Amino acid sequence: MAAVYAAKGRPSFNPLIAHVADLEATRRVAVLDDRAERLATAFWPGPLTIVAPVRDEAAVCDLARAGLDTVAVRVPGHPLSRALLTAFGGPLVAPSANRSGRPSPTTFVDAVEETGPSAAEALDGGPCAVGLESTVIALLPGAPARLLRPGAVTRAQIEAVIGPLAEAEADARRSPGRMALHYAPDAPVRINAVAPRAGEAFLAFGPPDSPFNLSPTGDLVEAAANLFAMLRAADRTGPTAIAVAPIPAEGLGEAINDRLRRAAGYVG
Repeated sequence: MAAVYAAKGRPSFNPLIAHVADLEATRRVAVLDDRAERLATAFWPGPLTIVAPVRDEAAVCDLARAGLDTVAVRVPGHPLSRALLTAFGGPLVAPSANRSGRPSPTTFVDAVEETGPSAAEALDGGPCAVGLESTVIALLPGAPARLLRPGAVTRAQIEAVIGPLAEAEADARRSPGRMALHYAPDAPVRINAVAPRAGEAFLAFGPPDSPFNLSPTGDLVEAAANLFAMLRAADRTGPTAIAVAPIPAEGLGEAINDRLRRAAGYVG
């Protein structure tokens, strides 16, 4: 476990997500209330992480949980991941393959470039279809459901199942991906840019012409899938900065803007 933190340069206060093959395996690791059961039924396998009281501290060790009494757990959507988990027979912590603070890899090549030398084996499941990390929801006894990290499962989709979500507040520490500067390329990131300045690479959204267009048609799903790969591609051109066009805040745009604010170094 310590080797995972070392390979990523990840601070030990930042918990890891335990991945399991199915809902029954989740119940052996975490204490799931009715809200968690409903969300799991609605969105698993898929990009939703549930933070709940830990049931079996031996299954997900203290270091992986950053010393917390909760565990972050999910059932991944990719069949290769679930096949690996089924073969292993227990929970596996599986952070993004980036070095801490860097943009998440969404292709095999980018993953190997980031942390490949630290890996004993590497499985290629193809490019990431979703692009963004999972949504993280805290479901703790006697507390409202809290959105700790927006992601591919949107706020509206979750609220349609369990009702209104509260903000992270004191439970924010229970989720990964909450650092003020995170997902950041080497070049500075400037968000909500109408046009690039001299020397900047421009990540467009919609009609503007650019070598890096998150979605020429203004599709948020396409933009999410392209975000990290295009941040990395733009960064490789050696720009003075990376300017990013405004992204609508609704739906999946909430998660995209969260990643961009953190890439730009804003606390959010």
